[in-house]
Order: sequence, then structure tokens, then C-alpha cells
Amino acid sequence: MFTRLREDITCVFDRDPAARHMLEILTTYPGIHAILMHRMDHWLWQHKIRWLAKFLSMFARWLTGIEIHPGAVIGRRFFIDHGMGVVIGETAVIGDDCTLYHGVTLGGTSWQKGKRHPTLGDNVIVGAGAKVLGPILIGDNARIGANAVVLKDVPSDVTVVGVPGNIVKKSTQVKAPTQQQIEMAKKIGFDAYGTTKDMSDPVAQAINCMLEHIHAMDKQMEAMGHHLQELGVEQQDLEIPDLRQYEIESTTPESEKETATETGNFEKN
Repeated sequence: MFTRLREDITCVFDRDPAARHMLEILTTYPGIHAILMHRMDHWLWQHKIRWLAKFLSMFARWLTGIEIHPGAVIGRRFFIDHGMGVVIGETAVIGDDCTLYHGVTLGGTSWQKGKRHPTLGDNVIVGAGAKVLGPILIGDNARIGANAVVLKDVPSDVTVVGVPGNIVKKSTQVKAPTQQQIEMAKKIGFDAYGTTKDMSDPVAQAINCMLEHIHAMDKQMEAMGHHLQELGVEQQDLEIPDLRQYEIESTTPESEKETATETGNFEKN
């Protein structure tokens, strides 16, 4: 048990560049306080001293702002960064070397007894504000993006973003936008291709498909118009409205704008 406690403390140096020395970690890191108390509460829970385990877990929540049910099973070298608002349910299972950020919920979707909380594999990172709900399995080395809501199983070695959670494809799997799509985007006043460099944005990918469909319809309409002209039917030339006039201007100065970073790269404060 003491070996695990030592591992929980020393792993902070690997995951938080702000950590300077052991005394600072022991005295000022609520995530460490919460996991140390949970180790003791879980031991009491396993030995059927459950009222005391629940009472001490309530005290830990009051002290740290982190709620961990004493029945939750947590692996080695677990780290909660910042910690405020983290909730871990009774039947949650967390593997080794996992990291949770503030506002994370490992919750249930049912009032039925039995397994109702998620299981996290090894080396999983869950970003700030993410909700992982239900008796689902999150595979090893998975990354859950900030504020994502995950309701289904997640395979190993992937990144999940959005509401509901979607797996982000690797850049090698993403089709680059065609010249026709780019021209159509400019024509209707929308740029869907400047979001990121190294990952696909699910919204941008959906817009790509829409632009491809619009381009095909545009070509078909032009062909129909040409045939009507050959038949002597008069047509009225219509201009496509410039949608740029409806864009919301950014209040951020150009010098302060930053290129979007790869999802799953969780920055430290």
C-alpha cells in the first residue's frame, strides 16, 4: 500500500511541470489529498466498514472538491490535476497511469444497481469538463478531449472530442479538400479548411461533404440552364448572395490569434 502511495506522489513530477518538490505536492495538491484519502476509504469499503468509508469520503470531498466513491477501483500512479468538480462513481474502474483534469465526471446513466459507471484502461487522459457516462469501456492510451460527452465504448489509442463524443481520425486518414470544394467554399463565403493542420475537425469534414454535394448540384443546374438556352427559354441571371456579410467579426487582435493545436494535447496552466 505504501508503495502505491509513493507512486501516486512521485508521478506528479512526470505530469505537472509546475511541481517543484515533494513538500509542495504533499501540502498543496488537492488531487493528491483526494487519492490518498480514497486509498484508505477503499480499504475500509472492502472490509465492510462502509459507513465510515462514506463519511471519510464526504470529508475528502469537502476538503478537496473531489468526490470519489469509496467503492471505485483505482489503479496505480493515478493523478487528478487541479481537481475541483471531479466525480468518480461507485462502480468506476480506473487503470494504471491515468490522468483526470478538473470537472471530469465518471458517472452513470441508470438508477439500476450493478455496474453502471465506466471502466478506463491504462494510460487514459480525460480532459477538463469531460463526461464519461455509463458502463462503457475506454481503451488503453485513449484521450478524451475537454468537455466531450462519451456514451459509447472507445477503442485504444484514439482521441475523442465533441458532444456526443466522436473519434478523431488521424491526419493520414483525412481526405484533403479538392480544388472544387475550396472554390465552392469561397463562392458561398465559407472557409472550412483552416481549422487545424494535423487533425480532422468533424464539423469541417461534414461541411466538406455538403460542399461536394452543392458543387455537383451546381454543375447539374448549369447543364440544365445551358440546354434551356438552346431551346430558346429565357433565363434570369441570379447572383449567389455573399454570405461573408453575415460573419461575426472577431474581437481578438490578429497578433494574438494562435494556430489550433492537436486535440488531445492537454496544456498546463
